[in-house]
Amino acid sequence: QVQRVESGGGLVQPGSSLRLSCAAAAFDLDYHAIGWFRQAPGKEREGVSCINRSDGSTFYADSVKGRFTISSDNAKRTVYLQMSSVKPEDTGVYYCAADADYYCSEYGIDGADFGSWGQGTQVTVSS
Repeated sequence: QVQRVESGGGLVQPGSSLRLSCAAAAFDLDYHAIGWFRQAPGKEREGVSCINRSDGSTFYADSVKGRFTISSDNAKRTVYLQMSSVKPEDTGVYYCAADADYYCSEYGIDGADFGSWGQGTQVTVSS
């Protein structure tokens, strides 16, 4: 049985809020970094945010900075992506990814550096 990693997606109106959850325990590895990526139809995958388990340092893409907040509950092995003031351009499939060795940089993240991925959750922002 495949355990779902991401949850919380759905259809929301522009300007509203949404919280995505990543059940990192489902990856079954001693992860260090958790990243959130998204992919819209016809577009390349984009690194949205990332958090380091060791020191809580984070990365945000310019497109979401000031609107999205990543956080982690290490006891629950869950990482959250709080999305606020969402826009239609935030629409896409959101993926959670984990890696045991990667350290999130403040300059950006690359999906090729993450070894484990969830199945994704759809977020649609539309009026």
